Amino acid sequence: MAELFDTRRYLTDFDSARTSNLLTDILVVGSGVGGTRAALEAAQYGEVILLTKQDFEQSATSYAQGGIAAALGPEDSPQRHLDDTVRVGCGLNRRRAVEILVREGPERIGELQAWGADLDRVNGSLDLAREGGHSLKRVVHMRGDQTGRGVMAVLRERLARLANVRVFENCFLIDFVTRNGTCVGAVTYHPRHGHQLIWARQTILASGGCGRIWRETTNPPTATGDGVAAAYRAGCTLADMEMMQFHPTTLYVAGSARALISEAVRGEGAHLLDRGGRRFMQDHHPDMELAPRDIVSRAIHRHLVATRTSHVLLDVRHIPNFAERFPQITRLCADFQIDVRKDLIPVRPSAHYMVGGVRVQLDGGTDVAGLWCCGEAARTGVHGANRMASNSLLEGLVFGRIAGQAAGERARAAARETPVGRVVSANPPSPRTELDVQDVRNSLRSLMWRNVGIERSGDRLVETGEILKFWGHYTLDKTFDDVGGWELQNELTVARAITMSALERDDSVGVHYRADGRPAEPSTDPHAPEQSRYTVCVCRYDTGTRIWREALPKE
Repeated sequence: MAELFDTRRYLTDFDSARTSNLLTDILVVGSGVGGTRAALEAAQYGEVILLTKQDFEQSATSYAQGGIAAALGPEDSPQRHLDDTVRVGCGLNRRRAVEILVREGPERIGELQAWGADLDRVNGSLDLAREGGHSLKRVVHMRGDQTGRGVMAVLRERLARLANVRVFENCFLIDFVTRNGTCVGAVTYHPRHGHQLIWARQTILASGGCGRIWRETTNPPTATGDGVAAAYRAGCTLADMEMMQFHPTTLYVAGSARALISEAVRGEGAHLLDRGGRRFMQDHHPDMELAPRDIVSRAIHRHLVATRTSHVLLDVRHIPNFAERFPQITRLCADFQIDVRKDLIPVRPSAHYMVGGVRVQLDGGTDVAGLWCCGEAARTGVHGANRMASNSLLEGLVFGRIAGQAAGERARAAARETPVGRVVSANPPSPRTELDVQDVRNSLRSLMWRNVGIERSGDRLVETGEILKFWGHYTLDKTFDDVGGWELQNELTVARAITMSALERDDSVGVHYRADGRPAEPSTDPHAPEQSRYTVCVCRYDTGTRIWREALPKE
């Protein structure tokens, strides 16, 4: 049983009697696909405030180049979609959650189309693509590689029609406010308005993941795990935190930020080559470039280590009409003088998607009454030990709607009740030296990439845990008054949860690979009983935190 450091219940000092107070029926934290879809649904039941850390468009969804997977083709079926999802998830999926996902998938796609989504078509029929892990073509796209932007444009336009929804941009979630174990809203910070208390009858967390705690990442700057860390401090259970998916192909140009090269590129037939021009994926999996992401990422990682090189090469020169199919990627490469018609694209893996997160029930409910969760921040159990390509946008649409409905119904039932009350947070001053925030953040990202990346080992995880504990000792005891300080405290909290979960799980399964561990040999038979063990991180700020492995709940 591993142990985490304790952290303060609230990161900031506040007194509700002296702070700006707002009231709403439902508070939604996050403006990606999950949060926006939840807000749309919740608005049918009452007033909604949707807050987002930066502007509305700064979410991981807007960066998503891949598409949305659903059983839409004539040879496809929800059962086949389920089978592929469970196989890629190594059998650790929560089967009832996957059943909901694949059953509602076509309906959510149809809903998007009814709302104005212009999905790519060929000769009048949906242009279905195949991506890694899928057994056939079932992925729809918008404007080639701009599906995320297209989906968010449709959802934002729909949201703008609703008079009972207010959007607060540049509003940072500091903590969820609880009274007697129930979430009653959140304490937030806005650069113009300062600290604010937003009281809500029900609150939905959809703040996304934490990919920015790794040096190599596809994630936007906002992805620092704030919502997950806040839920942790409020008393939520975190599950499968060691399951971080690393995308195999991000554009590698030394000195520049990493940029995603979509899974769909390999789905269209792109080849991975070593520096000598040889296709090396044939040595690792029969599906070669179309193998699940964890396998492709490890293959590239091992090749880079063995050859002491910084990147491999992606060959798209033979793909007809590549520029028309992938206009965003074509422009991105052109910015670095890479002509996709004749040049090879330098790529390497990067942290991409948080498979674990806040453990939720099938309706999005958490361990904390009044607090719901959906999207990447939630551990629904859909993905198991590895997310199948293009299931994430679908998960946001499906479980965002479900969480929005559940929270909305609960808020309507509590319409005569008011969550407003006196809440005071007064942290004692710290006697310890303050570390340089930016220096620790940079060091954290390098440390996580080096020791808690694509391949892990017990000795490196122990070392990482000790380093994180040292940084936390001098950082988590501070009361910061700026976003950078709060982000670092959240990053350290989430990083240690990931590290200690990875140490506790001493076998290898899916995206979690222990070089010194034993293979878990999970069942990938979709009809077999669910696996009996997974790692959970349980937070109870008043009694301390422990990590252990427990049985999956019977359903």
